[in-house]
Amino acid sequence: MSVKLPLKIAKVLKEMSNGVIVGASTAKHAVIEELIAEGVLERRGRVQKKVFLVNQKGLDLFLKNKFGIHHLPTYISRMEADNSERNQLVAAASDSKLKYQRSFKGFLINAYEPISCLYQGEEQTLEFRDGIYQFMANYEAFVPNPTITIVGIENPENFRFIHRQRYLFNDYRALFVSRYPQSQNKDLIRWLQSIPNAYLHFGDFDFAGINIYRQEYQKHLGDRASFFLPSGLDKLIERHGNRKLYNQQNLNKKAILENEESLERLITILHKHKKGLEQEILIALDTST
Repeated sequence: MSVKLPLKIAKVLKEMSNGVIVGASTAKHAVIEELIAEGVLERRGRVQKKVFLVNQKGLDLFLKNKFGIHHLPTYISRMEADNSERNQLVAAASDSKLKYQRSFKGFLINAYEPISCLYQGEEQTLEFRDGIYQFMANYEAFVPNPTITIVGIENPENFRFIHRQRYLFNDYRALFVSRYPQSQNKDLIRWLQSIPNAYLHFGDFDFAGINIYRQEYQKHLGDRASFFLPSGLDKLIERHGNRKLYNQQNLNKKAILENEESLERLITILHKHKKGLEQEILIALDTST
């Protein structure tokens, strides 16, 4: 049986998408905890804790890539109409823990130039073609040349069209890895921890993107991790930024450490323009001009 989002949790997420603030006791599930950790949901309160949505786009992307849900209300309607499937979902979630079945171990990789590496102890060169990704299943045996920077891409569209964004990474020899699909066992993070390469996070330029970087990557990789800021970002956010990304998101200040220059610059720009910017804009724009 493939992984499904339990109907009860789907309904709770739909309520929060409609602006409802729900009680924490209503939103108890592994999926809720994962969304809180990613900065998509936020939980507040000391005595009577409440949970609410702070990043609608992040929720949509999470549901699409993790569960194949493109439209939450439609998913709920179908689950309600299928009683047998509904019973299976309730049984699968009876202990308040989502049970995963891993079809694949590993993660997607991509590049716009050949990548030298050690694979199973032998020197090799990986070749890539535009539109064709490679899936690295035996990642324990994969060690890129240490001069290569690993660039983690947050959104699938940017990972797909890396050739259109080559202008952003002229100063790097880059191997791109995709945040999605994520595995329960955190294969990508385990691999990043096992290699010496620098990690560069390429995500959305907003508070949610900062939270994802700090909570999923920087806390595991320390000084080897940095947040990518393209040249001309100040003007990009001024011209193309979205005020909703600023007004509807919250920065997890506990996750922000001092003396990380790139994040301090980004936060200053966000507050200056009171806008955020989705990284997809960079697929079509050349900030070097």
